[in-house]
Amino acid sequence: MAFRGFGGFATSGLIAAAIVWSFATTDVELSRLMSAGPRIADFLGRMVPPDPTVMAEIRKGSAETLRIAILGTLGAVILSVPLGILASETMVSRAVFRPIRTLLAFIRAIPLILVAMLMVGAVGLGPLPGIIAVAFHATGMLAKFYAEAIDGVSRAPIAALESAGAGPLVRLRHAIWPQMAPVVARDTIFRFELNLRESLILGIVGAGGIGFYIQTYVRSFQYDKAASVTIAVVVMVIAIEAINVTLRRRFT
Repeated sequence: MAFRGFGGFATSGLIAAAIVWSFATTDVELSRLMSAGPRIADFLGRMVPPDPTVMAEIRKGSAETLRIAILGTLGAVILSVPLGILASETMVSRAVFRPIRTLLAFIRAIPLILVAMLMVGAVGLGPLPGIIAVAFHATGMLAKFYAEAIDGVSRAPIAALESAGAGPLVRLRHAIWPQMAPVVARDTIFRFELNLRESLILGIVGAGGIGFYIQTYVRSFQYDKAASVTIAVVVMVIAIEAINVTLRRRFT
């Protein structure tokens, strides 16, 4: 108990020291923040009223963003199914799932925007680099979710099939999949929502989507048009959130 108490005290001390160090070494001047008020007000003033003449661009960008999220999620699911199986300690030996889990952790550690920039440089502008970036980045999380879903099922049906001489694929189909299917559906829907949100900003680096129009209008000082696109993004996110909440309740 004494060791636990000391450990908690030491952890709290490290956190406090990290906070103090961050404040002491970061170049933050509150006077600059206070003087930014008029500039922020001027920026917001230029966004009002929003320009409704960009509806065609909004529809085009929104559709492209949705396609990037859908195809990127599909690609992630295709990659995550075998990787999730190979990352599961229920399905394979330690010599297999350990390296696969390390690979998935490495994929998750790479920022999406960096992957998108690399893909733009490799395949050019447009939605294709966005789709590849979303699929690659989402695989790291989705395969981890699938592996955890496999490892979280009840062992009794698996043991019954093992005693009957069933192989791994038979156990997966008849004992594991029926138990994990609702979890897989829920996690896939959750990841699709994240992919859609992330796809909204990919256009900033030229990877397609509605973010391209926000970047274009802000850089050309057409803030009223940028405001219209921003409102469309907010509406899209709220709508997708409502749909996903309904779907998650369905699979919970």
